[in-house]
Amino acid sequence: MNNFDPFAAEWISYAKNLQYTLIEKCLKLAQTLEFPDLDVTAYLQKIESFKQGLRDHISDVKNPIYLVSMLNEYMFDILEFRGDNDDYYNPHNNFLNMVIDKRSGIPITLSIIYIEIARAIGLELHPVGFPGHFLVKYSEELILDPFNRGSLLDIEDLQDILDSTYGEGVEFEPEFLNDIEPEKILIRILRNLKGSYTESFSYDRAMRCINMILGLEPDLPEDIRDKGIVQARMMQDDLALISLNKYLELAPEADDVDEILEMIKGIKEKSSR
Repeated sequence: MNNFDPFAAEWISYAKNLQYTLIEKCLKLAQTLEFPDLDVTAYLQKIESFKQGLRDHISDVKNPIYLVSMLNEYMFDILEFRGDNDDYYNPHNNFLNMVIDKRSGIPITLSIIYIEIARAIGLELHPVGFPGHFLVKYSEELILDPFNRGSLLDIEDLQDILDSTYGEGVEFEPEFLNDIEPEKILIRILRNLKGSYTESFSYDRAMRCINMILGLEPDLPEDIRDKGIVQARMMQDDLALISLNKYLELAPEADDVDEILEMIKGIKEKSSR
């Protein structure tokens, strides 16, 4: 691996280990990137206490609509979790420890906690990697938005999310509601962070995110391209050329091929001066 990073390597082996839960992997991710002293066990205990609180809060009814309404009341009225509309793009919203501490987050982190707490009452919810806005479902008819207090969404609501994210060019497709596997959830969080760190010129951390992503899925063109861009900004021209050329091999029809070719040309010209 270029830019070998022992911290990223340790997290990758942890993330691939089936004995750890998604919650543990997310906490370990936070520890790897920004919180080296984070006590993973302490946060697992906090989540267990949330789960016990929910068990104590409900009667013995097993109707899923009732269970969802009790879960929403508990998570959003009693625990006071909420969507962070004020500081949505703060990278800390991607870290479960921070979301648990401040009781606010973005769709993906709130959904992870929501699904975990629901397990306490036998409510099996599924993560949905909906484009631009992470969601949760019980069934195809019961789609929930933990960012907006667990509200129940219909097809019109889902189209509204697409329109607000992409303009009016993307039509709702049923596969947008497919379950998303844990590895893909971790990649989505890391991509959020990669973007935040790159924008704030924190290239070492952006590179760590990229190495963590590529450790899970080595041939993702978007992340190989971004690796090359970050390497170029870190003045690692030889490595940048390797990454950018690999991107062109993997995605020869990509929309940004001309930009990347220009970038490669610029790096070569700079190197030959």
